[in-house]
Amino acid sequence: MVDIGIMLYAVVVGFQLITLPVEFNASSRAMVQLVDGRYLQASEAADAKKVLNAAALTYVAATATAVMQLVRLVILRQGMRD
Repeated sequence: MVDIGIMLYAVVVGFQLITLPVEFNASSRAMVQLVDGRYLQASEAADAKKVLNAAALTYVAATATAVMQLVRLVILRQGMRD
């Protein structure tokens, strides 16, 4: 049963890894929309880009945490077998 849980969690982690570039692309597209739609003044664009990058980096942190949790689960599972 534990092995099935680890495998399912691995699928979730894989999905997060695959969708990570999508988030960075979304931030880039949002920046284009903000500038082209004239929602921002030129002086605000650099700060908006920093905020969008920070938002995308939250997904990086979440993915890194999920990967480390998966590694932890695999290590714990190996300890249970010994």
